[in-house]
Amino acid sequence: MTRLFFIQVVEGDRWKALAQGQQKFFSQVEGNRGEILLEDSSLQGGYLSLATNKEWEFVYISPKEILDYPERIEEITEILSNTLDINKDIIVEKIQKTDSDFELIKRKLNQEEIEVFRTIGLPGVHVATEDVRYYPREKFSSQLVGFMGGEGTGQYGVEGYYDDILKGKEGFQISERSVKGFLRMLQTTFEEGYDVVLTMDYNIQSVAEQLLQEYKSRLEFSSAQIIVGNPNTGEIIAMAEFPNFDLNEYAQESSAAIFQNSAIQKIFEPGSVFKPITMSMALDMQKVTPQTKYVDTGLLKIGGYTIQNFAQKTWGERTMIEVLEKSINTGAVFAENQIGHQNFLKYVEKFGFFDKTGIDLQGEISSLNPNLKNGHEINFATASFGQGIEITPIQLFRGMSVIANGGKLIRPYVVSKIIQDGRVKEIIPEVLNQSVISQQAANQLATMMVNVVEKGYGKEAKIPGYYMVCYWD
Repeated sequence: MTRLFFIQVVEGDRWKALAQGQQKFFSQVEGNRGEILLEDSSLQGGYLSLATNKEWEFVYISPKEILDYPERIEEITEILSNTLDINKDIIVEKIQKTDSDFELIKRKLNQEEIEVFRTIGLPGVHVATEDVRYYPREKFSSQLVGFMGGEGTGQYGVEGYYDDILKGKEGFQISERSVKGFLRMLQTTFEEGYDVVLTMDYNIQSVAEQLLQEYKSRLEFSSAQIIVGNPNTGEIIAMAEFPNFDLNEYAQESSAAIFQNSAIQKIFEPGSVFKPITMSMALDMQKVTPQTKYVDTGLLKIGGYTIQNFAQKTWGERTMIEVLEKSINTGAVFAENQIGHQNFLKYVEKFGFFDKTGIDLQGEISSLNPNLKNGHEINFATASFGQGIEITPIQLFRGMSVIANGGKLIRPYVVSKIIQDGRVKEIIPEVLNQSVISQQAANQLATMMVNVVEKGYGKEAKIPGYYMVCYWD
């Protein structure tokens, strides 16, 4: 009894700790990375996955083991080279690392390659599995989705911007072995990554990407983008890019330039698509009406510069409606002159062209437009019709949305929901400025832009049964 008392009471804590050390197992683990999803009511579960996790086989060698079979080194080298289509010199170099237990040969084995190694059983050659980021739709929306790089960090697009919530959190898994040897999990402290649901419409995105492919040869462009969005909320319904790339094979690309999303990372001069922006400013200040007339003489002299219309045309007396219909450069200059240079700058700022839009994608850029801010008379004149001012395509989308939604500056966004353990957080649209221009000015400008399609240069955009607004350079 004395001995039992000594063990259970006096040294009870010690023996309990020893027992737990034999029965409990602690392992450091990291939660799985969350998925990138699209809503699709036609699918079971309601979502289509654009980025998920997949268990994939890879092959590695243990040079220490191979060197125990020197007579088979040439055979091992030959089989690895032929099966995996890898240069022999690379394999020989890895085998010669005699102090190494692990040298990666190839990731993402196909089924045929796996069967070869399982059948032959080469000494020192091992097939193992690892969790790999997998993109089931391959090239679909590649620049918007982004990818997970070799360091396990999201890069570009949604993968980069939402990396902190997509990636799982590290922690411990505590397991206990019973008297009969069965292992049961007691506790986990790691967290699974959150899933994110995109605002994108799969069908519209697919059509946009298809159009870029079809028109590439016809229009002979090297790169192009299509953005479709809801001007009232800022939801991006499609953001297509040409050229795109296979997200599963991003490492095969020779230039990192293809990873960039031009919609948010390309600075360009918008050209004549900026004329409606200028006209909306003049309408908002009530300096012009749609029927205000001016006389075009075909050119303007400003300092030592000459401004002319497209194809050097002279239009004579024209209304502000016709300035947009005919895309008249001198008419845009006339409207800007009514506004005044300092007011023009204030409106450009209110439209958000000096700032990033804040879209939830990694790597957005913007131009400070120093030449315009410190500009001379000629800088304001050319900016009125979109030359000498620098913006991104997503800034242009947001600027045009101001006209379409009655004067509100919205924040574009690509993620509509965040899901954690079945709990759904809806993303609320964000209005940054309620009154960039008045509702009246927006309505007037929208009506004028309908005329661009009905009577002006935008006739090709006309669709029977719809009122369309359209502008391009």
